Amino acid sequence: MGRTRRPDRWLTSGLVLGTVALALRLNNALRLPLDLGFDAPGNWRYIRMLLQSWQLPEPGADWATSHPPFFYYAAAALGRLLDRADRTSVVAINLASTLLGIGIVALAVWLVHRSAPGNPRRPLIAGGLLLFLPVHISLSAMLSEEITAAFLTSLAICGVCAAALAPRVRRHELGRSMGVGLVAGLALLTKLSGLLVIAAAGMATLARGWRRGEARNGLEQALVLGLVAAIAGGWYYGRNQLVHGYVYPQDLAVHEVMFDMPPGERGVLDYVRVPLATWTDPQLLDPGLLRSVWGSTYATVWFDGHRHFLPVASRPVRRMGTAILLLALLPTAAFLIGLVRGASRIAHGEPGCDVDLPLLLLTGLTLVGYVAFTWGNPWFAAVKGSYLLGLSVPFAYYASEVLADLTRAPAPLPFAVWTVLLLLVALVAITFSFGLVFEKLEAPGLPWRAGLAPMSR
Repeated sequence: MGRTRRPDRWLTSGLVLGTVALALRLNNALRLPLDLGFDAPGNWRYIRMLLQSWQLPEPGADWATSHPPFFYYAAAALGRLLDRADRTSVVAINLASTLLGIGIVALAVWLVHRSAPGNPRRPLIAGGLLLFLPVHISLSAMLSEEITAAFLTSLAICGVCAAALAPRVRRHELGRSMGVGLVAGLALLTKLSGLLVIAAAGMATLARGWRRGEARNGLEQALVLGLVAAIAGGWYYGRNQLVHGYVYPQDLAVHEVMFDMPPGERGVLDYVRVPLATWTDPQLLDPGLLRSVWGSTYATVWFDGHRHFLPVASRPVRRMGTAILLLALLPTAAFLIGLVRGASRIAHGEPGCDVDLPLLLLTGLTLVGYVAFTWGNPWFAAVKGSYLLGLSVPFAYYASEVLADLTRAPAPLPFAVWTVLLLLVALVAITFSFGLVFEKLEAPGLPWRAGLAPMSR
């Protein structure tokens, strides 16, 4: 008899991580109260309007009706399929978002595997980073368009990367460009930030054609991509201009409650300072953290800085946040180093740079857009890690590259890296499994009207 083949330890580890992460997400989707999600009550009211009538509501009719409509119509279609307008439909929509969130992870793992097929630890790290990324976990359970937009963005950018990895077979290229344009257009129809993936995809397609000596072919593909995207997602913004006199609604009366939120203004230093409070008291009303855009963003990517998921005045929550945010410095630093590596490959024309280009373009455009948005909306509630979920694939791609290299370095570095990553996974799983250890019972969010940071006890 032949010797039984030992199971692949990387695949086994991935299945274990995936099972734990899926169970965690299903628990959250089933148990998280509706009012704890970002804008979730307003989103549900919009969906209920569509359950009664398919007519597109006025932008100022309710809190969420100014948002692009794709997510809301898709959610309403699911509610109509179930013939329910109650908690059952909310849970079904959240479960669908959970599946889309897992889809983002699958796309990242696929891209990493295609780019580095001989490095099995790297897809494991890439998948684990997203499966246990706090903002990814919490948004997957909330009634929100963010996960849908992030999935469509990830699918579109992976489509561009697939074209870069494929042999030069022209007969499928226009069809692929049409598919990427359709998906990117739906991302635009879900959030205005979809413009960023359309721009990144188009620019990367043009650049790839030029680098391969096929500039005309690249131009044709980029034009097809942009045209399909404009048809699929641009009609809504054109309709706004024709009917309401603006492309995208801003400063509507229904949102005026935000205009009194702190800090109320932004300065250049807000984009430079990262205070110690980012780790010691990771909630966005802390006086030291309130004005720090990147500190607040970090606290909302790797923790619940807005306290929509976790209790506000809790010393154990604060201590858990400190531990998670300190451990998260490792994958965050790895991501930044990976970005530099990717930029270097492009500058030197190294193999793989055709994949780096769309990922780096998406990252750069997203960060510039985020800076512009937070500058124009100078309120703490506008600083959210969820707005960067479209960078899920670039984050997993570049952080996993650096971390995989570190785990193959001379001892004892690999042991230290694995220890930090496993501790991070364990603490995130404990903290962000709703009701396991922490359960939020008070009103959602931070008590900003008092003008003071909440006291920990």
